[in-house]
Amino acid sequence: MLKSERLAVLPIDSYDLGPELSILDRHEYGGEYDTFTFGSWSSHVLANGSGADSDVAFRPHEGSLSLTELGKQLPNIMSLVTEHFPLDRLQWVRVFALREGIIAPHVDFLEWAKPGTRLQIPLRTSEESLHSENDIVYHIRRGEVWRIHSTDPHSARSTSTTARLSLCLDFADAEVPIAIRGDVPATEPIRVVERPEPTEAELEELIASAAGLTPEEMRSRFRPFAELHFERHAHATAAFDWYVEAARRTGDEDVVAKAQAFRTYCIEKRGDGEAFDW
Repeated sequence: MLKSERLAVLPIDSYDLGPELSILDRHEYGGEYDTFTFGSWSSHVLANGSGADSDVAFRPHEGSLSLTELGKQLPNIMSLVTEHFPLDRLQWVRVFALREGIIAPHVDFLEWAKPGTRLQIPLRTSEESLHSENDIVYHIRRGEVWRIHSTDPHSARSTSTTARLSLCLDFADAEVPIAIRGDVPATEPIRVVERPEPTEAELEELIASAAGLTPEEMRSRFRPFAELHFERHAHATAAFDWYVEAARRTGDEDVVAKAQAFRTYCIEKRGDGEAFDW
């Protein structure tokens, strides 16, 4: 059962977003979350607790929301936020860009005792852009508001050469519902992607592809393990199982330990501000 849920559909065509999406396409990203990402993925902060463009690492905070310089350049996107969502618990407004890339399966909010509520609303997307949760792969359409069940392993992938741009809103408190205003009726069913089961031959080919895995190659060689989950019916965390098995076949204890440590960092435990050293 999919735990993430579609909460609403917004009248996104009422907003002139084209010029602002072009600004986001040109905006630079500092690489703060490169540990989790492969290909082109970036995070762009429109509003946070400080208003500083340099304040990019997500964390819960107290106090009101302040626009960054980027947010001030995107009045129509911010109008979409302020006209449809309550602001009293809103802590971060970001846009995630994903182009020909994938995010490693991961669990959010491991660093903090209390998870918040994370909503995503694609501003530009295509059928090639997919999300996953546990063993389910699904597509979020433009303008759909989804509450992402961030405390279960999940991922995202886009094979498109045009960046998917998804508005991400983080609210304090996971227990209190978000009151969304001015939505429109949904006209399309939720799209879940059916995938065939992986064959033993496919899994063996994947694991064998990492033969001779060295410490220097570990980051770059993980991506195919995460990709298969989007093509074949398997749990998101299976990527780590396959990767650890590939590491074991090298006979190098350091490689095995690093593969296991990456699994722990992504889906089991990590500290506030902890970076993973490939």
